[in-house]
Amino acid sequence: MANVLVTGGAGYIGSHACKALKQAGYTPVTYDNLVTGWQDAVKFGPFEQGDLTDRGRLDEVFAQYKPVAVMHFAALSQVGEAMSEPGRYWANNVGGSLCLIEAAVAAGCLDFVFSSTCATYGEHDNVVLDENTPQQPLNAYGASKRAVEDILKDFEAAHGLRSVIFRYFNVAGADPEAEVGEFHQPETHLVPLMIQAIKGERAALTVFGTDYDTPDGTCIRDYVHVCDLVDAHILGLKWLEDGKGSRVFNLGTGTGFSVKEVLSHSHAVTNTEVPHVIGPRRAGDCTKLVSGSVRAGEELGWEPKRSTMDQMISDAWRWHQSGYYER
Repeated sequence: MANVLVTGGAGYIGSHACKALKQAGYTPVTYDNLVTGWQDAVKFGPFEQGDLTDRGRLDEVFAQYKPVAVMHFAALSQVGEAMSEPGRYWANNVGGSLCLIEAAVAAGCLDFVFSSTCATYGEHDNVVLDENTPQQPLNAYGASKRAVEDILKDFEAAHGLRSVIFRYFNVAGADPEAEVGEFHQPETHLVPLMIQAIKGERAALTVFGTDYDTPDGTCIRDYVHVCDLVDAHILGLKWLEDGKGSRVFNLGTGTGFSVKEVLSHSHAVTNTEVPHVIGPRRAGDCTKLVSGSVRAGEELGWEPKRSTMDQMISDAWRWHQSGYYER
């Protein structure tokens, strides 16, 4: 089976991608420094520990496994931290990605699937965001991802590197079989925060801001199930294998949910009200981010099949009932 190098394969999305790759007939090779990832999540192929900024280690892994493609998930991704410590995001997300891209090109591995983000767009009120929406990131996280997109374009022009770039909206849910799931330390994502609050594993959830220009005053986001998301990555990999050119795709459902609406769905699924308090707005948070994902449907044949809010919360709830990873 052909090897695919998966950076960040011990993390939330990366571990689900490894399972999808194995099911699609590939061998996923996880490359992760375990700063935010979990070795317990590496279940579907070999594990190589290393940092993206370690060019010598990357060269060793490329030489050993000779991957046919890279799926690049490894990144720092906390908006609040990106606002207060932007240097970490430029050094890790941009510097590390540049090192990885140079190593891939040197090894002749020229198919590259990149995990980008809707945060590259910034805030566009009352606009459904598509791939042609101007990119005006509000924080170092979005800006660092946009910079990597630009690096990929430059390396295509210079070296023939082909890339599929996926700009995600909010990812939620977990593997329906509960083999892998979502767990961060610290946790910053809404669905696992809700579940942990329900289970008494943390204090009440904080709703950051109720004075946004939305029907109920809370931020609106477009949520996509992690399994639907990684299905798109398999389609993106096959797109490159078929010799098609570099392309950017949004991944979302086109349906937005406010924070209060997500809390309501959680109550319905778990039959328990989410303990929560109201806090001030967070710096860097946009009012509304909703995807136009028509291109992914028309060109990749992608169809989000599990991305209803009730299904995402139900799958996440099942995984959280099964226990957590250990370092």
